[in-house]
Amino acid sequence: MDDLNQAQREAVQHGTGESAADTRALLVIAGAGSGKTSTLAHRVANLIRHGADPQRMLLLTFSRRAAQEMERRVGGVLQQALGLPAGQSVPQLPWSGTFHSIGARLLREYAGRIGLHEDFTIHDRGDAEDLIGLVRHEIGLSAAKSRFPLKGTCLGIYSRVLNTRDPLDKVLQEIYPWCTQWEAELKKLFGAYVEAKQQQNVLDYDDLLLFWAEMVAEPALAQELGARFDQVLVDEYQDTNRLQAEIVLAMKPSGQGVTVVGDDAQSIYSFRGATVRNILDFPHQFTQPARIVTLERNYRSTMPILEASNAVIAQASERHAKTLWTDKASSQRAQLVLVPDEAQQARWVAEQVLRQREAGTRLTAQAVLFRASNHSAALELELARRNIPFVKFGGLKFLEAAHVKDLLAVLRFAQNPRGRMAGFRVTQLIAGIGPATATRLLDAMGEAAQPLAALQAFEPPAQALPEWAAFATLYAQLRDAHVAWPADMELARDWYLPQLERLHDDAHVRKLDIEQLVRLAAGYGSRERFLTELTLDPPQATSDQAGVPHLDEDYLILSTIHSAKGQEWKAVHVLNVVDGCIPSDMATGTQAELEEERRLLYVAMTRAKEHLHLLVPHRFYVTQQGSGGDRHVYAGRTRFISEAMAAQFEPVTWPAAAAVAPAGAAPSAPLMQVRDRARAAWK
Repeated sequence: MDDLNQAQREAVQHGTGESAADTRALLVIAGAGSGKTSTLAHRVANLIRHGADPQRMLLLTFSRRAAQEMERRVGGVLQQALGLPAGQSVPQLPWSGTFHSIGARLLREYAGRIGLHEDFTIHDRGDAEDLIGLVRHEIGLSAAKSRFPLKGTCLGIYSRVLNTRDPLDKVLQEIYPWCTQWEAELKKLFGAYVEAKQQQNVLDYDDLLLFWAEMVAEPALAQELGARFDQVLVDEYQDTNRLQAEIVLAMKPSGQGVTVVGDDAQSIYSFRGATVRNILDFPHQFTQPARIVTLERNYRSTMPILEASNAVIAQASERHAKTLWTDKASSQRAQLVLVPDEAQQARWVAEQVLRQREAGTRLTAQAVLFRASNHSAALELELARRNIPFVKFGGLKFLEAAHVKDLLAVLRFAQNPRGRMAGFRVTQLIAGIGPATATRLLDAMGEAAQPLAALQAFEPPAQALPEWAAFATLYAQLRDAHVAWPADMELARDWYLPQLERLHDDAHVRKLDIEQLVRLAAGYGSRERFLTELTLDPPQATSDQAGVPHLDEDYLILSTIHSAKGQEWKAVHVLNVVDGCIPSDMATGTQAELEEERRLLYVAMTRAKEHLHLLVPHRFYVTQQGSGGDRHVYAGRTRFISEAMAAQFEPVTWPAAAAVAPAGAAPSAPLMQVRDRARAAWK
């Protein structure tokens, strides 16, 4: 542990060696850039060195990549610590993964005891939306005389209620106020949706946590599950929701063997149901208060950047106190760049990016961050005009692409013949079969004791006969237990490619994704495992023409602040650091919302290694807002940077004659009108 600082060593050694008698839960408050991953990896390795069984360690993360990286780091530390030669195997962590993937494994294992069938399939968000939309129609809510929430909104409400554990009326009042009149109908819809999932033997993403939480709510099962693991370690604990916290606390109510790592100052995902209360309240949730170790040494940023960041987060109303520091001295302070408007903001950023590139900082080492995706519109036009390549994080996700959903639906339908959403999608890929015929087939299969026999006996319309025989043969092969994975993926691909050619003009591009799926399939031991893992942690992007990165030697990063968490760049430019954007006008209704907006700015600032630029445009150009037509509105610097804090920044006015409103300046009347209209539209 020679490379660890004193605080990191304390976290790593807790409960082992000389401190073996200390059985308290451990909370590691890991400041931005403080070596969190290395500390957690060393703790896992140290526990194993002191006799912990890797088979009895549960390591929970928020992405499969994070789990894989943790395993790699632990392996490297163990190899060095144990003096093993290169290539010799080190202990594996079979229970390392995301909350949802571990939940899926446990539910599959305990299925028979909790009323599930072990061959259940898992709906991704798109399939879940489609199913709740179908139920919504079947119970007559699509024919409501006034506007009833669409399927995506309905699923969002349902998910929020489950993950936050808040009652439906509270969720509606605080998050979906325009839906409050439909509370009774939504309760009916959610009940019917749950019934439909049970009938079809499917779970959605939220069920993986809900069923796990319900399991550990039973004392006997909670004790049994808790006894399976001597150590429970959770990464990014500030991003957990109440359901996830309930699971951890129920499995280890004494706190013994529990380690959670996170940073309350980086809790920015309340829109996903996460709550900062989990990490703030954690130390006092056990009979013996948890031990707190704070990592304050930063290995990422220069001291002037940290001083500015510390000043911003120090104003938080409630937090685990810490002051980040580093030995990276610099005379370059963070800059507060005052510009006249968004157009000049775009020009300044483009020029600064090119200037830094000429000074030796590659474009990929620079990032432009913003609160909302549409804030980068003017900059994107400016970058295109100057021929500066860029990649904007967002856009079409892999599992949202129609062709990917098609092929996965084939596999899901074979895995679970009672899964109507997959079956409905697959059967309509066959030329000559429409919704009515697909429904008739699925009804027959649902009523039959042997779904395969019902499919083989089904009589399709005459125009579908040429294609139907090939599909029926494929389905029989996919249901054959003697067909070994991933051969069934190849069979499904070979059947689907002709449909792809028929359905899509750009089939040659989409085929790349199909081949990627086949390659991915080879890395899994079974069809069930492949479908589960791909649903829970899919690839991020499709291989369509939007894949700019490989077309150029270098490219600038554009990203929302939420997507940038966990990343770092040599130079960071933050757009629109003004009231109305940071904090967003839509997130100032409560003190909790305002505090999260402060943390959002802090996260953006702590992404920078050497250069940090906060852009403050004086005017925004607003189009078609009421009788005033197109016009400029005025905004002041974000309230999170007071006049007293301004000394931490180097002020830059560009062009030199530009004047900018000070922090806390009252918005002009036109801006207030824009704000009121935006709030009204949102509600």
